Amino acid sequence: MTDAPVYDHSERLRVLGTAHVSSSSVEAVKAQIESFQPDIVAVELCQSRYGALTSNRRLDKEGLLKVVKEGKAPLVMLQSLLAAEQRKMGLDEGEQPGAELLAAVETAEAAQLEVALIDRDIQTTLRRAWKKMKFFEKIKILWSLLGDDEDEDAPEVSQLLEDQDLLTSLMEELRTFSPGAGSVLIDERDAYLAGKISGLESQGDKKILAVVGAGHLKGIEAHLKSSSHPNEEKLADLEVLPNRSRVSKAIPWLIPILMMGLVAYFISKGNASDLVELFTVWTAANAVFAALGCLIARGHPLAVLTAACASPITSLNPTLAAGWFAGYVQLKMREPTAEDLQNFLKMEDLGAFWSNRAGRVLLVTALSNLGSMAGAYVAAAGVFSGLGR
Repeated sequence: MTDAPVYDHSERLRVLGTAHVSSSSVEAVKAQIESFQPDIVAVELCQSRYGALTSNRRLDKEGLLKVVKEGKAPLVMLQSLLAAEQRKMGLDEGEQPGAELLAAVETAEAAQLEVALIDRDIQTTLRRAWKKMKFFEKIKILWSLLGDDEDEDAPEVSQLLEDQDLLTSLMEELRTFSPGAGSVLIDERDAYLAGKISGLESQGDKKILAVVGAGHLKGIEAHLKSSSHPNEEKLADLEVLPNRSRVSKAIPWLIPILMMGLVAYFISKGNASDLVELFTVWTAANAVFAALGCLIARGHPLAVLTAACASPITSLNPTLAAGWFAGYVQLKMREPTAEDLQNFLKMEDLGAFWSNRAGRVLLVTALSNLGSMAGAYVAAAGVFSGLGR
């Protein structure tokens, strides 16, 4: 039997804490299924992560195109960077992140046991965490993800599993780093997982083995002991993205409305020279900054041209984005191979976004959008400063 931490809530419910990158955790999962003989194996996976693991982490061109069309490139990039950091630990252990969860699923299915997915959708978790983070917290976390410095004092995975106090302190460090993200990644998920586990326990007399990350073990234990876990209604609330305020919804429309108002004003006054200047400043700023973003992403020349041409138009319509068009052209002109799509999901550092064709499509999409946004603000500032003269 391995030394992975275990919490026995009752004779019918056992919660196993694992490290998502540990070889010993893979063996612990198999050993616990054999010894505890559960009827249900509940795993800390959502449907999308389950699909990724059981399909050998495949990504296809249709999926990549969908990411571009739905404007999810920045979110996928963030998820990839987080996975890359985790994967660095996994390579040291000879395992890929989620190996023990896949082992739990495969072992349960081989024994014809029921498998229950108890985690919240990864996209919802990331969006809620990003939403609750302050601006400077976002800058700090992106800077730390993009940095190449290695922490020589980083604990070994085996040490984390053996020393729960150390693991708790690391979890609390995340909360100190970003209280908003910490509340979503730690507190909300502890509650959500506990609620899902309790829901399975209340359905009958079946024995349940829940396989979760060791960092969530104490939080889940506290919720189960105190019966403070959320009910079905509260679980549904935790699956909903926070509503955007009216102000945040209105901000993207302010510049387009102001620009169109100026156009109407100049036309009514017959100021042809001012109207020409307005279009020149708006078009030039949007085109230059969007193209610059695409160039930084090392986009195909036609993708750069597309970003430049689309930005002055899409900046007047917040429902569109120049990066969508630039990313689509990049996808068509430098179409990722099957190997590119597979290797992207195994990326180990930031450089893969430039060296891998699939990663570059996402980078072109995100940076073209960022450049287009910057261009719109610069153009608006230029126009209104000119009005003061």
